[in-house]
This record gives sequence, C-alpha cells and structure tokens, in this order.
Amino acid sequence: MNDTTIRLTPTDPFGLADELGPYQVVYINRPAVGLRAVVAVDNVACGPAIGGARMAPDVTMAEAFRLARAMTFKNAAAGLAHGGGKSVIIGDPRMPVAQKERLIRAFAGAIANIQDYIVGPDMGTDELCMSWIKDEIGRAVGLPREIGGIPLDEIGATGLGLAAAIETAKDDAGIDLRGARIAVQGFGAVGKHAARFLAERGAILVAASDTSGTVADPGGLDIAALNALKDEGRPLAAHARGRKLGRDAIIDVECDVWIPAARPDVIRADNVGRLKTRMVAQGANIPCSDEAERALHEKGVLVLPDFIANAGGVICAAVEYHGGTQTAALSTIVEKIRANTRAVLDEAKRTRTPPRKAAIALAEARVRSAMATRRWG
Repeated sequence: MNDTTIRLTPTDPFGLADELGPYQVVYINRPAVGLRAVVAVDNVACGPAIGGARMAPDVTMAEAFRLARAMTFKNAAAGLAHGGGKSVIIGDPRMPVAQKERLIRAFAGAIANIQDYIVGPDMGTDELCMSWIKDEIGRAVGLPREIGGIPLDEIGATGLGLAAAIETAKDDAGIDLRGARIAVQGFGAVGKHAARFLAERGAILVAASDTSGTVADPGGLDIAALNALKDEGRPLAAHARGRKLGRDAIIDVECDVWIPAARPDVIRADNVGRLKTRMVAQGANIPCSDEAERALHEKGVLVLPDFIANAGGVICAAVEYHGGTQTAALSTIVEKIRANTRAVLDEAKRTRTPPRKAAIALAEARVRSAMATRRWG
C-alpha cells in the first residue's frame, strides 16, 4: 500500500476515510451518453481542490482516491492555496473527437455543482477537453492559449518541473547531468518534455517507451525525431534508429536517471530488482508501490517522490487560475520545485528517512495547519 493511498480507519463504515479526507466522493453514471466517472475531492482546507480528469478504459474508483490524496500532498507541498482532487472517466481517450466531446461535456454538466473541484488535464485529456468543460460550467484550468489559458501540456510544465527536481537532486545521487543517461517510460506529455529539458542540460536519452514498445540506443536517441513521431500520432516503434524492444524492456535499460511517466504501479516488488539506475524521478503519479520504493532506498537509489517532482503542471494551473502569465508560471515552477526538492532531501538526510516519508511529513503538516483554520475539517 503506497503512502499516498487512503489510510483506513475502523470507525469509517465505508472503509474510505481518514482524518484528512476524502471530503467528497461522487460517482457519475449517465447511461444515455455512456458516461461513467468518479470524482474524489480529498481535502479543501488550503482552498478549492485542483486535480486532473483522467480518461482510460481501466481506471478505477480506488485510483481516483489514491490520486486525489497525492494531489492534496502535491498542492500543499508546492505551497498552493488549493486542496487536492481527481476525477477518472472510463473510456478510450482515442475515441472519435465528436464522441469524446459529447462525453466530456456530459461529464462537465455532472460536476457543475461540485464547486470545490477545479478540473485540469491529465492522462487521456488535454487542453481541448478543458475548453469544452470551461464552455459548459466556466471552471477549468490548463486551457488553450486562444481562450486565455496557459496550455501546460504544450509548454511542458510538468516536464520542466521534473527536470528542475532532477537538477536539484543530482549531487545527492552522485550524478553529473552532462552526459547522464536518461530512460523515460511513457514518452508522452510529461516524458517527452522532461527529456527535452534534460537534454538542454547535457543529458542523453538512451531509451524511451510508449504503448508500442521500447526504443533504445546507448549512443543517444534523437529527441526531436521522437517528438515528431508522437506529434504525428505514430508509435516510437516507427523510429528509424535504435533497438526495438518490448514495452516493459525499458525497466531493464541501464541508466543514471529512470523516469516513470506513464501509469500507476509500474514498479512493484516483483520487478523493482530489474532497475539499474541511480535515481528514479517520478513523472507519473503513484508509479511505484511502497514496497518498491523501500527496496530502492535500501539499495541506495534516490527516489524523488511524485508529488514533489511532478508538481509543475498543477503549479502552472494554479498560476493560470489566479490570472498569472505563462512567464510567471514557468519561473514559479522552477523556483517552487527546486526549493521543495531541496527541503525534502535535506529533511530526509537529517532524519535518515526515505524522501517520500520526509515529503509526506512536510505536506501533511501544511494541510493540518490549514485545517486548523477552517470551521469544517
């Protein structure tokens, strides 16, 4: 059980809640449009919850709860005036655009009265989806530039923050970024930008994967060519260079920094021993099980927790929500993530605990402090 999951209490008849949340859980079922979704608003002590809407065929209610708690910690650790929430929509994100628009607009209507939840893009949704939600209920972040938003996926907000976290932690892991070998699992909205920003700092992308498989080259992959493939909607397996391997073979690639930027629970007790790296920088939310993180820590591998390292997207969303500019968002991302990464690593060193434990202590203290100011917990 990952530390970002809901901790159960014997007094909770539903087996869901602890002292921090969830504040509100809504199950949505609209058979007429084929909509099934869950919204989990975990905690609003710091302010209205911000969290993405994730679309996939196999998303679950448990995933929504776990991700919502991760957002509570992420927003608190970043010092944002927002609580944490998350929504999951069951569906294939590659469905025809007209069908997807109908589904997303129906979802927007269903969450119109959940005033404590501000939705943003996540896996399977994007700026266009957010524009449909904004049009329906007037409440969304991560909007297209044309309607006054800061398109966080387009500018690579999460990838920028991830690169800033890695750069801050490099000395702690004994890594020189110039020439450092990077492997990215999930070469999408987060992974491709993280690779680009790290390459600007001298790192070399030696492997990348998507649902089609893994492409690897110890001499370095052409990031621009890989990005072009993704922009064209083509798989990484179509890349002209590099060895073509199975999707999960990315776990076996020897590297200095391994970046999970795909789904939850990709590194578990049964496969963590295959990783050969010095740092795991979590670009995805809850990508490692608690057992896997403990095993990595015991091996001396530095693990940068998800809600610290991948907070760039929600920081950008918060700046947009409060009327800030793209320039302000980018500088805020780097400033906050550098400071928070340093604070977590220093506390972990001081207390001789894993970084995640130090990060949770930092975030939870901020949430509890905010809760003490509110009439309703």
